[in-house]
Amino acid sequence: MEVKTYIDQLLTDVIKKNPEQLVFHQAVEEVAHTLVPVLERHPEYLKNKILERMVEPERVIMFRVPWTDDKGEIHINRGFRVQHSSAIGPYKGGMRFRETVTLGMLKFLAFEQTFKNALTTLPMGGGKGGSDFEPKGKSDTEVMRFCQSFMNELYRHIGPFTDVPAGDIGVGGREIGFMFGQYKKLSNEFSGVFTGKGLNWGGSLIRPEATGYGATYFAQEMLATRGDSLKGKTCVISGTGNVGVFTIEKVNELGGKVVAFASSTNAVYDKDGVSPEKLEFLKDLMFVKREHEFSAYIKKFPKAELLPAGKKTWTVKCDVAFPTAAENELDVNDAKTLLKNGCFCVSEGSNMPCTAEAIAEFQKAKILYAPGKAANAGGVAVSGLEMSQNSLRMAWPKEQVDAELQKIMKSIHKTCLTTAKEYGAAGNYVAGANIAGFLKVADAMLDQGLV
Repeated sequence: MEVKTYIDQLLTDVIKKNPEQLVFHQAVEEVAHTLVPVLERHPEYLKNKILERMVEPERVIMFRVPWTDDKGEIHINRGFRVQHSSAIGPYKGGMRFRETVTLGMLKFLAFEQTFKNALTTLPMGGGKGGSDFEPKGKSDTEVMRFCQSFMNELYRHIGPFTDVPAGDIGVGGREIGFMFGQYKKLSNEFSGVFTGKGLNWGGSLIRPEATGYGATYFAQEMLATRGDSLKGKTCVISGTGNVGVFTIEKVNELGGKVVAFASSTNAVYDKDGVSPEKLEFLKDLMFVKREHEFSAYIKKFPKAELLPAGKKTWTVKCDVAFPTAAENELDVNDAKTLLKNGCFCVSEGSNMPCTAEAIAEFQKAKILYAPGKAANAGGVAVSGLEMSQNSLRMAWPKEQVDAELQKIMKSIHKTCLTTAKEYGAAGNYVAGANIAGFLKVADAMLDQGLV
């Protein structure tokens, strides 16, 4: 059977077996189409049905999570953990708490995570989990009760050599702390079963900053291929969670200027740029006060302005764009607007934030475009470094962790470029990331037999 026909049949089967899981279909389709030259060159992957095995998670855990609010009312949420691949190490990936969380979303994220983790060169498999619980607007005690109930079931399925969760959207230091505390009580052990822990009980320096720093380092590496850098570049971002805020911080350090940012509620245009002083105010607003409206920022810095309702940061003229919020946030019209306004570099700080049509526009225009599985791998890379520090019972200084992060992002960038060139797609970071990640996992699967 011709490889392209084989791919089409595989995608038809994935859709048939997983109806309505649209983002999962999208993720599998993107990877599968880039693997045509690999499968033509390596028939052993076809013979052993590696791709068919790879699109099926090794294990999916789904459970109810009952908890009571501060008024004593009972609530029921769903909990999930998708343990996708353990071919190169224990399952590794974040937990997402958001009312929109579904099994299909987590399968897409776990699938992406498998390739991303393989690219880091660290021994980590792929997984993802979470719940349709929405922590926004909940008290600390409500969040604690939910996290403890969630862990009452999940604790039996994870462990430092089995599955090591981390944070994601809706899961920060507070939630990690509550879940780890309950895990420790139930398992009667203090182990490195979570990453993103507090610094005074096993966490790693720059873990909160790592994804944003990594996406910025990756952009710097891409620009260097054209003899350029972030210095003097005008940048825009979406999202103002950890990824977005620390992308701003690293852009500032590298000499760039972020002139627009957004939350799920509204967006800000600040033509003078988000200076270090403004950034500290923004951090306090996001992480301490937990406010997602920017009226306080506008009041404090009156030269800044709110963008009109419905307007995204992608409408602001820029050189470099960092999508750092959620999947499919940047569509084909946004891509065309960015290109029209002069954008020539896009580095994804979140998972699959650009639609397939948007990516096609970027590639047609031949701008620098990096997919999330490569550009946002900094977060899980430092999670891997946190696991190493836990195993050694040591805590590395910030400079050492940051140096290791830079080294990993440089390595991922080089791997993407060299692999894309080897398989006839020179300069295509999507193909390079997909193929390199696939090869590492596929070869491990061949070595380990049909399991």
